[in-house]
Amino acid sequence: MSTPPPTPGIHHVTCITNDPQGNLDFWIETLGLRLVKRSVNQDDPGTYHFFFADAEGTPGTSMTFFPWEDLSRGKVGSGQVSRTAFRVPEGSLGYWEERFEEHGVEYGDRLERFGETVLPFEDPGGLPVELVEVEVDEEDPTVPWTAFVPESAAIRGFHSVTLWLGDPDPTQDLLRTMGFEEVGTERAEGDTPGDERTRFAAAGPVGAYVDVLPTIEGGRQGSGTVHHVAFQTPTDEDQAAMREAVRSAGLRPTEQIDRHWFRSVYFREFGGVLFELATNGPGYDSDEPLEDLGGRLVLPGEFEARREEIERSLPDVAVPSPEQSAAGADD
Repeated sequence: MSTPPPTPGIHHVTCITNDPQGNLDFWIETLGLRLVKRSVNQDDPGTYHFFFADAEGTPGTSMTFFPWEDLSRGKVGSGQVSRTAFRVPEGSLGYWEERFEEHGVEYGDRLERFGETVLPFEDPGGLPVELVEVEVDEEDPTVPWTAFVPESAAIRGFHSVTLWLGDPDPTQDLLRTMGFEEVGTERAEGDTPGDERTRFAAAGPVGAYVDVLPTIEGGRQGSGTVHHVAFQTPTDEDQAAMREAVRSAGLRPTEQIDRHWFRSVYFREFGGVLFELATNGPGYDSDEPLEDLGGRLVLPGEFEARREEIERSLPDVAVPSPEQSAAGADD
């Protein structure tokens, strides 16, 4: 078996929540990410699918959500992504602590991890999230969206995901197959039952890290949990090679599935976490002008013919805008 081209890192992370409007308000207005796509779950079109990212929807920046209304809270445990971390510029965590105080966001004490400063918090749906201070230079591929948050503090794509696993060894071998390299181990802090954290790094500048923690703590899927984590396989050829490598490792990847803005292959890794391989194209601006991303409900492929039916089944939501926010503050 030939070695596949290594993944540059995380492509997107898809999560579950239970309040569509609250999800939009928090991830746009509080965290300052751009809604780059407003669509539906292509496996359950009666549910929204929201995509939040940087200003241009750069691969490695999009956090996506399925907001199933009235869904009960889940519990993070073995076989899940326990935390998703985002990059923010060095020196900006003070801004974020003040912003969280202003917006009533519960956050924890700062942590030091692999020489970086980490600020943990939860979104309103119960999802564990972290901000990690990093050096951002002129070569950084992300494009900050500054409608609500200044460029000096704006989120600049993914930093890492943390996997909780009953037996980490097979997954760690899989990560090596995917092109990640082990870069260190240290005593875990912050989101762990108390064992050691092992970090793996991809070659890309964004979403480069996967941390692995051993635990047998039980969990359940629900609001506040991650549905799946997707890794970049930029081209169809890259994806096919990685799919074959995954299959040869003893896993059962799907055939390629067209997700309209990228093409996907899914599989459960050895510890039970749902992984996706995603191409970098066509991209979120393939069906909307860049300046209008997220401005309307996009129904890809066959779903457009069912627009009236689908729109009736979805709850009404309002996308926050700086103008509306300013007007509300003046009331």
